Amino acid sequence: MIAKSSIFLPQGRTALAILVMAAAAVCSADDRNPFANDPKAAKAGEYEFRINCALCHGLGAHGGGRGPDLTRAQKKHTHNDAEMFQVISNGIPGTVMPANGTNGQGVGMTDEEIWQIITYIRSVEMKAPAKPVGNAEHGKQLFYGEANCSLCHTVAGKGGRVGPELTAVGGSRTREAIIDSVRNPSRRLAWGLTEATKEFPQEYETVTVVTGDGTEIKGVALNEDNFSVQMMDASEQIYLLDKDKLRSFKKSRESMMPVYSPNLLSDKDLDDIVAYLISVGAK
Repeated sequence: MIAKSSIFLPQGRTALAILVMAAAAVCSADDRNPFANDPKAAKAGEYEFRINCALCHGLGAHGGGRGPDLTRAQKKHTHNDAEMFQVISNGIPGTVMPANGTNGQGVGMTDEEIWQIITYIRSVEMKAPAKPVGNAEHGKQLFYGEANCSLCHTVAGKGGRVGPELTAVGGSRTREAIIDSVRNPSRRLAWGLTEATKEFPQEYETVTVVTGDGTEIKGVALNEDNFSVQMMDASEQIYLLDKDKLRSFKKSRESMMPVYSPNLLSDKDLDDIVAYLISVGAK
């Protein structure tokens, strides 16, 4: 029996090792996109993307009010297809990115459909320019200096609070989108505070009120319900007002941010500011 045991024990270990290696191979295979570079799968993925993802990430994956631009080759939360699969499947805790099947759009996707969406996203990605556009160091000087961006916007904990926080914007929006938001700030208002009780965060709408004593206050809406409004004026003073005590209450989709035409901010200087935001957002 001892001799027999000495013969079969190594074989048992070998069989176990083979099973472990086979399982690892399966896991490794599951991490690879089975539809990579497949045009038909990309087309099917585009359809699934429109149903499940476009509400937040925009048509064409160029970014929406809630989700970042996915046509960027460099992404904040994913570095390969396997990580992207996990993000789509499980969501991103602490953000508005939901887990598959929990966003109210459709009934949840199969693994195959998720891989098809990833194939579509890869098909619309744009390569980064060989040479970065703009001077990031000069852009930083402008942001905190002559361009006055920091009066309203915060980057890395430094700056104003009236406008959206911009630390991550360079990692989630294209150059073109950032430039358009400076040249045409009212075209697409940014999202503001996010609350667990609301499906969508509050937009940076402009609010103008006249209080009971005739004082006019103009600012951005931070929060609002049927009975009250919380707002911040240009000097960053915050007000919580009861609507039934106001003489007038008006909301506007015209941004408080001024239009920076090329006469006020040259294309070169704007390129430098965008380069600075991209350099921060990439970290």
